[in-house]
Amino acid sequence: MRLLDLTLPTPAENIALDEALLMEAEQGGRQAELLRVWEPPDPLVVVGRGSSVSREVDVEACWSDEVPIFRRCSGGTAIVAARGCLMYALVLCYQKRPQLRAINLAHQFVLSRMTQALSQLAPGVQRAGTSDLALQDRKVSGNSLRCRRDFLMYHGTLLYNMPLGLIQRYLHPPPRQPDYRQGRGHDQFVTNLPLDEVAVRTALYNAWEVDEHVADWPEACTRELVESRYTQNAWNFQRP
Repeated sequence: MRLLDLTLPTPAENIALDEALLMEAEQGGRQAELLRVWEPPDPLVVVGRGSSVSREVDVEACWSDEVPIFRRCSGGTAIVAARGCLMYALVLCYQKRPQLRAINLAHQFVLSRMTQALSQLAPGVQRAGTSDLALQDRKVSGNSLRCRRDFLMYHGTLLYNMPLGLIQRYLHPPPRQPDYRQGRGHDQFVTNLPLDEVAVRTALYNAWEVDEHVADWPEACTRELVESRYTQNAWNFQRP
């Protein structure tokens, strides 16, 4: 698996790059699969493609604290990310892994690998709900995906030193909740992995058998997506 370890200067660029990597693969610019990792230096909120911003996000708190709100190209509910939250994205090939065309098998495939690698360092990590990883029934990772014709992007979060109070401040209770949440508020539902950044990265790289580091990335496509989508209120605050 190729690795792109790249955090771009702005949150809009970082959100856009995940989608650009999928688009590049789909257009034939890259054939090999890829793992990208990045970490936001400052807090941001990212809502799912079908999310209602007003339903899921405390917009006034975000504006008061100058925390930006973005809409990603994949599904799921809103997240808060900040330093201490490692973000990852996988671009996976259907030709190599045809079983991933079934969404439930895609979740199973990715999260099983992640669970196996993380549980060696943090015993008790397990898959929970549809697309979470949890430790002692508390969420440590949320994930979502975007499917195209030939490739799949699977991306998500790994919390290891996240200031968890930010989640309670910026997000309302989600409209869709997994059974294992049992109605708990964010402060009782989410926790950090008992690992440092190096250990989390090591587990992630081992899970995906990283064997090549790359430095090139789709700059033009990323820039176009930033300008046409991720800096536009018409996209980020659209009504689902």
